[in-house]
Amino acid sequence: MLADQFTAAATPEGAKGVAKEGGSGRRDAVAKAAESVGGKLESIFFAFGGVDGYVTVDLPDNVAAAAMALAVNQGNTATVKTVVLMTPEEMDKAAKKTVKYRPPGH
Repeated sequence: MLADQFTAAATPEGAKGVAKEGGSGRRDAVAKAAESVGGKLESIFFAFGGVDGYVTVDLPDNVAAAAMALAVNQGNTATVKTVVLMTPEEMDKAAKKTVKYRPPGH
């Protein structure tokens, strides 16, 4: 499973929906969405400012993450950004990879 974090910014219509069904209603809906693509909701937090919500889910692959993001973004009640989270062990493996990269101008 891959850990993904979605940040969500509600539209005015989305804010009205949250006000109507509450935070626990959104939590339940997000949990069902994650389960529908073979994943599991890990956490959901509401915030104020530029980001209205933080959702962390365990998903089977990036295709499932993209499907969830597409579904939410098409709903016109929120826009989401997806962050793929990595474990320290995955970062250890990445640090050991050799990449043949040339910076611009070098």
